[in-house]
Amino acid sequence: MHPPLDRPHPDCEKAIDDLRVCQATNSKLKFWACNEIKFAMDRCLKNEKRRLLVDMNRGFEEKRQREEDAYRDAMGQELTFDEYLRKDPEYLKAAKEAVERNKKYPDMYKTKLNS
Repeated sequence: MHPPLDRPHPDCEKAIDDLRVCQATNSKLKFWACNEIKFAMDRCLKNEKRRLLVDMNRGFEEKRQREEDAYRDAMGQELTFDEYLRKDPEYLKAAKEAVERNKKYPDMYKTKLNS
């Protein structure tokens, strides 16, 4: 399944045009005729999406830190949530128990394929 092809895909215009030409020139009953072209278009769209996500998430940590600082200033808090968790005795106890449980029963949450 691919995203809508009517919106702009600057990296994949040629692949989309090739698929449209293939579908227009081949019979609908011969549904395998355009498979290779569609696979190439899918790869192109996947690479385009990967590139867009990298661009979109660039500077995410700095943005998150600025938002967290603004929230702390607005709420009058000195600690971040992570700092609070590192000092919370209940959380530390539960985390320690989870580590010990995983050491004692390493296969506890693994699914069994042959039941």
